[in-house]
Amino acid sequence: MSLHTTTRSDGTKAWRVRWRDGGSNRSRVFDKRAHARAWDHEVRRRRQLGVLAQQQLTERSPTLGQWIERRWAPEHGVTLAASTRERYADVYRVHIAPALDTVPLSEITVSRIRQWQGERVKAGVQPGSIAKARTLLSSVLRHAAEAEAIAANPLSLVRPPAAGQRDAVVPLAPVSVERIRSAMLNPQAREVAASARRGRYTLPAPGDPQTRQRDALIVSVLAYSGLRPGELRALRWEDVGESTLNVQRAANPDGTIKPLKAGHRRSVRLLAPLAQDLREYRLAAGRPTIGLVLGEPWTKTDWQCWRVDRWAPAGREAGLDPLPRPYDLRHSFASLLLAEGRQPMAVAQQLGHSVAVLLSVYGHVLSEFEDRERIDAEAEIRAARSSSVPASAAG
Repeated sequence: MSLHTTTRSDGTKAWRVRWRDGGSNRSRVFDKRAHARAWDHEVRRRRQLGVLAQQQLTERSPTLGQWIERRWAPEHGVTLAASTRERYADVYRVHIAPALDTVPLSEITVSRIRQWQGERVKAGVQPGSIAKARTLLSSVLRHAAEAEAIAANPLSLVRPPAAGQRDAVVPLAPVSVERIRSAMLNPQAREVAASARRGRYTLPAPGDPQTRQRDALIVSVLAYSGLRPGELRALRWEDVGESTLNVQRAANPDGTIKPLKAGHRRSVRLLAPLAQDLREYRLAAGRPTIGLVLGEPWTKTDWQCWRVDRWAPAGREAGLDPLPRPYDLRHSFASLLLAEGRQPMAVAQQLGHSVAVLLSVYGHVLSEFEDRERIDAEAEIRAARSSSVPASAAG
């Protein structure tokens, strides 16, 4: 290494530090001699500490976005499920990229992450969304640390924000579920309000008899077997047994099917009313013995469109306010099993998660049924079905 005086293009005097790095000549210019000497000393010190220490000082660090594109995505991202990659892409675009995409990795420090997280909290981002963003950011920074691009993962030193209080789940009773099913089977024509360009008009009731029966079946499967929407979209006729549903696959966002992990595969009790719905729909669909229960593969976009076009109108017609998600029908199945007096372990196995999760989500439901007379889930569904009418028809 060497230190020399030099002259800038404007004629001012400066100091240049020269050194060799990987067989190449490198240099840097400073306005003051003291600054040049300090740099020279630091490069010598880091050279003794090792290659990474010197690179952090003398080489320009890639930005977070560049590292993800060049290293993390092709080396680690490709190993993730398609649904996980899509979710991470959304999280990065919304919560990470605006603040950190162009920041060099070497400048993503503990204080920088604390600032980023604090801004997310101040903006009103939910703790769950921040947790997802932290998971992705930690994966990227850990990958960079393992590749020796940074010394360590600074996110590990930043505490997550306190989790906000979540409202207790409110399972839909069979009577509400059956009102939704009734609205699916007997949809009403829709009035469209007048606008500046067109007058008021009426849309005919959506669907045909078979698609309406399919829509009602979707509600039945979610509410009376506890399947997640992705598991429903991947359900095959081969998975439907005499007394159980074999849940062993889920759908990717693009509609392709993936197997569930070994610990997530399960057999779900097939309640008699749901078994009847499946038999009737299979008959209407031409008695298929193989293939998807819903017929053609459904993408995530198809599912979202169904929620807007069929679920939301049926829920409003059933008098639900606020309108739950189709996913929330899963809570109905859990509450039915708990009301029957089923043990938490057995209910958790039916839902496909741990007992700890069951108790955290449904602890209040367990307490509610603790001193009440046990019910017969199938009898409750039949009673609700025999008396169900859409809320609009009820007056």
